[in-house]
Formats: sequence, structure tokens, C-alpha cells
Amino acid sequence: MRFKRTFMSVVAGVLALAAVLVTGTASQADSVEVKPYLAFGADLTSSQKDTVMGLLGVTSAELADYETVEVTNAEEHKYLDTYLDKSVIGTRALSSVKIEEADAGAGITVETHNISFCTEEMYTNALVTAGISDAVVTVAGPFEISGTAALVGAMKAYGTMTGVEIDSESADAATNELVLTGELGDSVGKEEAAQLVALVKNKVLEGDLSSVEDITEAVEEAAEELKVSLTEEQKAELTKLMQKIGSLDLDIDNLKSQAQGIYDKLKDMDIDLSEAKGILAKIGDFFKNLFESIIDFFRNLF
Repeated sequence: MRFKRTFMSVVAGVLALAAVLVTGTASQADSVEVKPYLAFGADLTSSQKDTVMGLLGVTSAELADYETVEVTNAEEHKYLDTYLDKSVIGTRALSSVKIEEADAGAGITVETHNISFCTEEMYTNALVTAGISDAVVTVAGPFEISGTAALVGAMKAYGTMTGVEIDSESADAATNELVLTGELGDSVGKEEAAQLVALVKNKVLEGDLSSVEDITEAVEEAAEELKVSLTEEQKAELTKLMQKIGSLDLDIDNLKSQAQGIYDKLKDMDIDLSEAKGILAKIGDFFKNLFESIIDFFRNLF
């Protein structure tokens, strides 16, 4: 009996020590601060860099608090040449990105400045496809630019920051997605395009779809749900993209969750917008009726 009590005391002591060690290790790990990263376009002039830093919310005094990398025009062409004409990509790397780690489970938050082609939702969609999670991303140009090349900077900075390099297949799929969504946006609207891609992605991942027929059907269902008209070529391009995404070795639950979140966010925005339009229409009708009543009043006087 004494042996049993002694043994249990020893076990309890070992467990207590283990708990202390684990807690201590976790605390040490938590205390390790990961510096945020800045990815600057390599061809920014000094004044353009100052402009970009201002838009990214970073002062010269704070620059030492960041790790910095540069993205060259050659790197931009490496990822984008397959999907964009070289003349569109240009000869200078100007897109710049600030990327910071967010709390686990926080997802991706994107903010843009001087970006004309890509919306925040487009970036979010593409970054999730690249395998990025739990990050705060700010994208800026020194003046109005398309912003497609900023994805390259975000992927490079995130890989350097976390020590987990984004594999070439994920980077390619993310780039493909960003460019295709932007092109769809030109014909159906930017928000509608981002919402469509998010919804299709969710359908494909939720249903574990892999065949051309099944994915094409999902594309058509999503387009019908959102009342978006697609050409046969656009359907085919979306189907090819979803086949790529479905084959990636990524956290499927995270992909689905992020896709659903983007779809829901844009859906809520649509509802808010339609409600606002309804209120404005009512206000317009009120003043129209009031104006007509005043006219009728004066007419009756004469």
C-alpha cells in the first residue's frame, strides 16, 4: 500500500514537472517575436519608396522594426508571364507589400492603396490558395498600378517571414487565380468575380470534385446563383483553375473556411448596398412627390 502511494506520488511529481516544462516551453515559444516583413519593388525611386512607406503606415524611424526583401521585375515575370502579356507586367517592379503575422485562426486581412486591378477580396482568395494563413497584408503602389505583381511580393515575404517557402504549384495556382479573377471582373464586375471564384472554390472543395464535368457543373451552378453570365471560355478557364486548386497539398478546411468567408462578406455587402439603394430611392420619391405637390399648389392658385 505504501509502495502504491509512493509510486503515485512519483507519477504526480513527474506529471507536474512535465506540465511546468511544457508551459515554460510554450511561454518561451510565445515570447519569440516574428518581425513583420516589407517587400519593396526593387525599382522604386527614393521618393516613390517614401510614398509607399507612408501608404503602408511605416515611418523611417520604424523601418528597423521590419525585415525587408526586394522583389525584382524578373521575379514578377517568372510568375506572371504565363497569364499576362509581358507589356502589361512592364519593366519595373513597383508593387510593395507589408505582411504581419496574425493570431492563429484570425485568417487573412488585406488592405490596398493605389491598386486598380485587384480588389482586397481577390488578394485574399489568391493568398489562401498560395497556402498563406493568419496574416495582415497591406499592398501599395507609389501611384495607381494594377497590383498583380504585389502577389509575388506577398508570397516571397511570407515565405521568408515564416521560414516555410511557398511551393511552385501553389504559387502558380494563386497567380492564375488572381489574374483570372481580375479578367472576369472586367466583364462581370470585380466584387461579383471575387464572390464567384470564392463560391466555386467552396463548392469544389466541399464536394471533393475533381472531374471536368463535375467542376464545370459547379461553375455553372455558382454563376446561376449569383446571376452572373459567363462565356464558355470563361467557364473552361475557371474549371482548369479549380482543378489546379483541388490538387494542391494545402489545408482544405482552411481553404473552405476562407472561401466561405469571402463569399459571405461580399454577399452581406450586396445586401447592404441594395438596402441603401432602396432607402435612397424612397428619399428620392419623397422629394419628387413633394416637389410635384408644390407645383400643383401654385397651379391651383392661378
